[in-house]
Amino acid sequence: MSKFTVPDKVLYICTGSKCAKRGGKSLYKLTKSFNKHHHGDQDIEVVRIECTDRCDYAPVCTIQPDNIWLKEYSEKEVLKVLQSLTQKKIDLV
Repeated sequence: MSKFTVPDKVLYICTGSKCAKRGGKSLYKLTKSFNKHHHGDQDIEVVRIECTDRCDYAPVCTIQPDNIWLKEYSEKEVLKVLQSLTQKKIDLV
C-alpha cells in the first residue's frame, strides 16, 4: 500500500461556471504546471474545486491552511503568491 502524504499547503482553485469563464480553468492548468516544475521547500498541492459560492468575486482561489483568499485575480498575481509560498521556508532559515 502506498504512503498517504499530506501537503504543507493546498491551493484550491474554483473552476465553477463563472470562475471558469473569468480564467479559473486556465489558472488551474498554469498553476499545476508551475507547481510541477518549481518545487520549493513547501509542498503545495493544487486542487480544482467546483464552486466556493463566491461568484460575485470570480475568479476565486484559496490557500489553506493559511486561509488566504484571492478574488478577481490575474494569473500573474496567483503565480507571485505561489512563488512566495515556496520560498517562504528558505527565507526563514
